Amino acid sequence: MDRPDLNKEISVTDFNDFYWLKEELIDFCRSIGIEISGGKIAITDRIRDYLLTGEIIKSEKKIKSKSKFDWSREKLTNETIITDNYKNGENVRSFFSQEIGSHFSFNVIFMKWINENIGKTLGDAVFEWKKIDDLKKDKNYVSKIDPQFEYNKYMRAFLNDNPNSSSKDAMKYWKLKRSKRGTNEYERADLDLK
Repeated sequence: MDRPDLNKEISVTDFNDFYWLKEELIDFCRSIGIEISGGKIAITDRIRDYLLTGEIIKSEKKIKSKSKFDWSREKLTNETIITDNYKNGENVRSFFSQEIGSHFSFNVIFMKWINENIGKTLGDAVFEWKKIDDLKKDKNYVSKIDPQFEYNKYMRAFLNDNPNSSSKDAMKYWKLKRSKRGTNEYERADLDLK
């Protein structure tokens, strides 16, 4: 079966069995009136709910931040508390670069830590960043790839299983795999795809 069109008539089974780009999901949501905020998993769940029930479920309104701390203007120190309205920006980058060095950069693991540690200090964050950086220097360290990053997971698994292949080879098989019904995880049998 060819990959079906993503429209109101698609079955839940067909929707679940094929890979969809986030842009495709957003376009579908806009055409139906489904909310498009959030990550790919949240959007996919809203579409699945719509296909199952025929109803557009409105998500709850975001809870407004309680803190009025201005992350772009306030003087930041190691004692500054991470608030519920934390925002990256030049002021925050400048603080971390001064404390850590010019090699500082935001990364997914660190940002996840910040979001999960409201109430801790920027000094705690500096300590955590250095811990993460040390961990990444370990040659045996393999970072976790979150489930919504199916392409990244496929590429890593393909290249680990086929060390003499290139990223271009992996991408070729990814494109073949995602156009087929079923899982988007790498399998050795993918090498037989045409």
